[in-house]
Amino acid sequence: MPCQPPVSRGILSVLIVDELRSPLGSLEVILKTGIREAPCDAMMIVMVKKKAVVRGKSELRRISQIVEILSDEYRGAECALVHENAFQLLMATILSAQCTDVRVNMVTPILFEQYPGPRELAAAEILEVEGIIRSTGFYRNKAKSLVGAASTIVNDFGGEVPDTMEGLLRLPGVARKTANVVLGTWFGIASGIVVDTHVSRISQRLGLTELTKPVPIERDLMDKLGQDCWIDFSHWVIHHGRRICAARKPKCDRCVVLDLCPYFSSNIKSSS
Repeated sequence: MPCQPPVSRGILSVLIVDELRSPLGSLEVILKTGIREAPCDAMMIVMVKKKAVVRGKSELRRISQIVEILSDEYRGAECALVHENAFQLLMATILSAQCTDVRVNMVTPILFEQYPGPRELAAAEILEVEGIIRSTGFYRNKAKSLVGAASTIVNDFGGEVPDTMEGLLRLPGVARKTANVVLGTWFGIASGIVVDTHVSRISQRLGLTELTKPVPIERDLMDKLGQDCWIDFSHWVIHHGRRICAARKPKCDRCVVLDLCPYFSSNIKSSS
């Protein structure tokens, strides 16, 4: 059974709280509820709250449908980065910044053969690492991050990749996206949602967020999706982005969530 949006959080609760916090007659209340006249008494306040609940429930149903359809379409979708352990996944994810997974998977076998674990990589010469990963782009910064992360793992975590968000964020080159990849894919810990370019773009197109930066988008999605699908949701959306919802020319005629997509309704359908 597909995961469901939380009933007590997200859009429904946010709308209600916003209405209650808004002063009587405020423009915010009018815009959020679609009511043309400003509330002027207690009865109207009740109507405003009821309106918000209706809109909230409708949106929760739409999100639930999106989740169910994507889960069916991309059932079994997994992280595309080839890895055998947490250390390899961490290194590969750091390399994947501004680089395709295909390219990373071409480079990592050589990297891991030369440096099979954190202790070996921590002792590596930066220039040698740069030479191996050069084709992934930004190779100087990435080499520093790889060696720095390996050194921190050895010195601060006994040679084991940490299994907490706090621990992973202490590693050079690791931000929330990379930490969520490792925690979700390897450890099975749903501490957040991976937000890469695909997740960011498609979440906006599907009307799941209006935000543009990764961390705020992640918080927005966490509020609207049940925690039981935080890990899988990113896999579904990333696969959908690669196959169908491309940045420049989305294949809307093949999209399984077309009828639930505000982007299609406002940008594609209206112009055709």
